[in-house]
Amino acid sequence: MTRPHVLLSVAVSVDGYIDDDGAQRFPLSNAEDFDHVDRMRAESGAIMVGAATIRRDNPRLLVRQAHRRAARVAAGRPEFPLKVTVTGSGDLDPARDFWHCGGGKLVYTADSGADRARAVVGDLAEVVCLGPAVDFGALLDDLGGRGVDRLMVEGGGTVHTAFLAAGLADEIRVAVAPMLIGRERAPRFLNPAEFPGGPARRFHLEEVTKLGDVAVLRYFPKR
Repeated sequence: MTRPHVLLSVAVSVDGYIDDDGAQRFPLSNAEDFDHVDRMRAESGAIMVGAATIRRDNPRLLVRQAHRRAARVAAGRPEFPLKVTVTGSGDLDPARDFWHCGGGKLVYTADSGADRARAVVGDLAEVVCLGPAVDFGALLDDLGGRGVDRLMVEGGGTVHTAFLAAGLADEIRVAVAPMLIGRERAPRFLNPAEFPGGPARRFHLEEVTKLGDVAVLRYFPKR
């Protein structure tokens, strides 16, 4: 069984934050970067965010450009990538936009959250229990068995941290916005963790792209 290629995608401020800690939202991307993300979504078999990101940001995770959706259909793929989320507790809000637009939806959870997840979104998504804990390797095996060749992970920090701590990320796309958030409690890209190789390990920098005022860094951790 072939696991999907795992791409982690994040936008950060110059001082390393992914959002402010207040009620006001500060978009870190610009139009050029949003379009590039849209293209990457169109190239993906599935897009993933954590349950906390769904609750906080209410993302739709759609391929917005009609010509990209048409190209997917012409290639024999669904119009939209599969939308995936992961939750240990099953704490999901069925009113969020994630569940009501786009194509198929898939929830990965553990024994502790399976019943609750099925109760609240069982009629909106397929719920897959991975056992006593959410095992991200098993998650990738399941997606590979479903024919997903490329998984784009768009957050949040807990999910990104889990993939990197387990050595499961194939590619990291970091869009650096020319902004300073400066809030001690604002969320960052990653949480503290034991990462393979520790601080001495250096990723391979494959590419640096300028998209308007945003710099996009493309890393291959396994190379």
